[in-house]
Amino acid sequence: MTMPVRDTAESRAVTLVDIPLVRRLSETGIVLDSELGFTQESAYNPRLHTLILPSRGIHTMVTRMEKRQIVGQFRLRGDTPYAHVAYLAPALAEGEDDTLWLHILDAMAAESGKKGAHVLVAEVDEYAPLFKTLRTASYAIYARQEIWRRVPNDDLPFEPEVELTETTETDLNGIYNLFGNVVPRLVQPITELPEDGEGYVYRKDDRVEGYIGVAEGKAGVYLMPHLHPDVFSDAPAILAAAIERADRSHKVPVYVRVRRYQDWLDDALTQLGFDLCARQAVMVKHIAAGVRSAAFAPLSQRFEAVPSPAQPPTNGIDMAASDELEVWASGTPAEIVRALPD
Repeated sequence: MTMPVRDTAESRAVTLVDIPLVRRLSETGIVLDSELGFTQESAYNPRLHTLILPSRGIHTMVTRMEKRQIVGQFRLRGDTPYAHVAYLAPALAEGEDDTLWLHILDAMAAESGKKGAHVLVAEVDEYAPLFKTLRTASYAIYARQEIWRRVPNDDLPFEPEVELTETTETDLNGIYNLFGNVVPRLVQPITELPEDGEGYVYRKDDRVEGYIGVAEGKAGVYLMPHLHPDVFSDAPAILAAAIERADRSHKVPVYVRVRRYQDWLDDALTQLGFDLCARQAVMVKHIAAGVRSAAFAPLSQRFEAVPSPAQPPTNGIDMAASDELEVWASGTPAEIVRALPD
C-alpha cells in the first residue's frame, strides 16, 4: 500500500535569520509589479525591493518545503482593498515542478487577506512559466497591457502645448467620472485612485479629459495614462507635457503602461520615440467576498403567515381585504390586522 506524501511546506514572514537566504535569492527572481520593477530596480536585473522591514506597505514572506526555499513579496498600499504581488525568487523555470510557488502564492493571499485586502493582483508575461502557475492558483486575466520605453532624450517631437496641473482634491470627482467612461467595469476595482499631488490632470472645456499617474524612482519614470477618446488628437502633446514635468525624465528611461482598452495611444507613443518593451497579463485572485447575513424570521411570525380558510367570493369590492392590505403595507402588527372587521 502506497503511503500518501506528506506536505511539509511551511510559510511565514521573514525574520532576521532569513537575511542570508533573501540575499542569496535576490538576483534570481521575477518582478510581478511593473511600477516597482521599472522605477525602483532594473527590469533586467531585478532584486528584492526590501529585505526585511516593511517599506511602503511591502511585506516579505518565505516558504520552505523539504530542502527548497522561496521568497515572495506583496505590496499593500494604504487602505486600498487590494494587494499586489511584487516579487518571487527564484523564478520558475520551464517544466519545473511549481508546487513550491503555489504554496508561496497561497501564503501571500492568506496574509494579505488578514491585512484587509480583497484581491491580489499580479502582472506577468503570458509566455512566462509562472503564467500557468497563476492560473492554477485561481488567478484570472482581468486585462492585458503593454509597457513602452523611451530612453532619456532632450528632444521631443511635440512641444508641450497643453497645460497639465497636479492632482488636487477638487479634481477627484472629475477623475472618477473619467475612469467610469474609459476603464471597463471589470477593471475598475483594481484601478488605483489618485491622491493629492499624485499625477497630472488635463482639462478641456472645464472638464477632466485626462489623468496621468506618475511614479518616479532611481531606475525610471513610470506613467499610467487615462485619456478620453475625445482628446485623441491631443494625446501626443499631453504625453509630452507629462514627460517634461517628470523630474527625472531627462536622467532615466520613461515607461508608459498602456492597457488594451487604451491601445489607441500606441500611435502617439511611436511618434514620441517610444519602443514596445513588454507585453503582460494583469491577473487577479479574489481572496475575500461579501457575505450577507441571513435574516431568520421568528417562528411565531411563520405561524402567523399561514393563510386563513378560503372565503366565498363576493360580487363587490372586499373592503376588509382592502383595509387589511393597507394596514399591512403600513407596517401594522399582524395581531391588529387579524382584528379587522369582516
